[in-house]
Amino acid sequence: MTKILIVEDEPGIALGLEDDLKMEGYEVEVLTDGNAACRRALDTAYDLILLDVMLPGKDGFDVCHELRRRGLRTPILMLTAKTQEAEKVMGLELGADDYVTKPFGTRELRARIKVLLRRGHDELPRGIYSFGDIEVDFVRAELRRDGEAMELTPIEFKLLSVFIQSRGRVLTRDRLLAGAWSPETFASDRVVDNHIANLRKKIEPDCANPRYLRNVRGLGYRFDG
Repeated sequence: MTKILIVEDEPGIALGLEDDLKMEGYEVEVLTDGNAACRRALDTAYDLILLDVMLPGKDGFDVCHELRRRGLRTPILMLTAKTQEAEKVMGLELGADDYVTKPFGTRELRARIKVLLRRGHDELPRGIYSFGDIEVDFVRAELRRDGEAMELTPIEFKLLSVFIQSRGRVLTRDRLLAGAWSPETFASDRVVDNHIANLRKKIEPDCANPRYLRNVRGLGYRFDG
């Protein structure tokens, strides 16, 4: 299930957003404080963050800047009552993906959320990511081990990309399904496990004792590369 974090300190707005998004089928969590939002967003894998600008503790601009500085690539949609163009530009320059000014219509907000979720699932990290004797080249869509190219299926490459984007975080099988498979595809938990087993053969020094793709009992998997 797609997981959305709402960071909004006005109870009426927060409750309305929570109810509407749950009716749309999303899993929703609500926080009201900027400092708590930073900690939670860095510790938990979300598919999207709805971030108010005016927050206690740390405002939305500071939260957005901190999350991007720490490497978080989760789509951020900022919510604010401010209408000045400079405020919108500031949020976008700090790393926000989109901006909605209060009061906003629920249909518009839903549409913007769907666009950002599609973009987040389709977008791959940039450049080269290295761990151990592995290099992942996102420009060439290639995995190299000790400098030699390894053959990956498209699903295996997407799975590895999702893990790298959420390094150090526990990902449920549902989250992996949403990130690596198309929405029209039906795949069971067993299919996810089989693809991860195959991926381990290509990146792990010892598949029997995984160092990078680790099981977290009862929850899912975590990438520690």
